[in-house]
Amino acid sequence: MRAGKYLTFMVGKEEFGVAVLKVREIMGMQDVTSLPLTPPYLKGVLNLRGKVTPVIDLRLKFGLPGIDTTERTCIVVVQVHGESAPIVIGIVVDEVSEVVTMASGDIEDTPDFGADVATDYILGIARIKGKVKILLDIDQVLSRNEIHSLEAVIQ
Repeated sequence: MRAGKYLTFMVGKEEFGVAVLKVREIMGMQDVTSLPLTPPYLKGVLNLRGKVTPVIDLRLKFGLPGIDTTERTCIVVVQVHGESAPIVIGIVVDEVSEVVTMASGDIEDTPDFGADVATDYILGIARIKGKVKILLDIDQVLSRNEIHSLEAVIQ
């Protein structure tokens, strides 16, 4: 069921949404401790109330060029399915927009771009107030191997 409340945010020129139920908190940009020999999209880790929390940069994960942070850059803390238990990760976004309630009729299926284009991480495409928003299945944005690597970092 895709209808419900979504937190929308900007990454580059596109607006994305993630189910509010997956969001734990939104915070301004924090100092992130970088880790050597990790993929470029893994910004590093931060201490979130005594827990080591990995932080990924959605711009880099989606193949966009990195940019300097601004006063609008945020970390959206989300909970994703881990291998044995849920894990909390931070995702760096350019700016948070709003929380939008979407009905089933607002959401269309992801277009088929062919076998060479992976779109498992897209729940659907929403049209709200004349704007297109890409709804993310945040559990699918990172592959199983990437989740496994993040779990190893926080153990």
